Amino acid sequence: MIRLYIICEGQTEEEFVNNLLIDHFRSRNLHPIPIVIGERGRKGGNVEYQRLRQNVRNSLRQEKACYCTTLIDYYGLPSDFPGKRESRAKGVLSDIAAAFNASMERALRDDIGENSMRRFIPYVQMHEFEALLFSDPVGFAVGISRPELQTEFERIGNKFATPEHINDNYNTAPSKRISSLIPGYSRQKPLVGVLAALEIGLPKIRQECPLFDAWLAKLETLQPLPA
Repeated sequence: MIRLYIICEGQTEEEFVNNLLIDHFRSRNLHPIPIVIGERGRKGGNVEYQRLRQNVRNSLRQEKACYCTTLIDYYGLPSDFPGKRESRAKGVLSDIAAAFNASMERALRDDIGENSMRRFIPYVQMHEFEALLFSDPVGFAVGISRPELQTEFERIGNKFATPEHINDNYNTAPSKRISSLIPGYSRQKPLVGVLAALEIGLPKIRQECPLFDAWLAKLETLQPLPA
């Protein structure tokens, strides 16, 4: 079984990996292992580069036959995170993501070393994990037992080319839009997020979110490494 460490932004992403990705990859002989960013007693959120670097380095160095990837949100990353400022200047979403991923990988390679970084697959979620939930407004509403919100979810999603385009302004990022409809959402994110994602299903999310789909497709090609 190929071991894949996924450095997650928080508990919501961790639950997503545990409840959807592990089952998906089992038949491909790939075992995802979520690691919430940070150190013991200071886990989740605040995705500073130094914290991410530490987790990536530890994951890649603790065993030579593993891979490592990331599941972090573009929205909310500090402006001094490698690649954040430069990527924002790109006009096309796919170019923004590609530029950021390349800069993040380059910075980590400089700090961790070329040899270990051959087993690293960079990924940033545009613009937040919650964008994935807009892949299916009906499934989103049903999954969280709020069918009356279907129309509002549809109204939001219809404004954008894909869910991944839902913008990252403080007031209009995906999670902010959800919070305006579901008071207290921030405290329920792990539960609400995984219930909605399970109802929607990975096939629908992949169909509507091409950057996310490309990430999973790349992970599906990983081959066993010598121990």
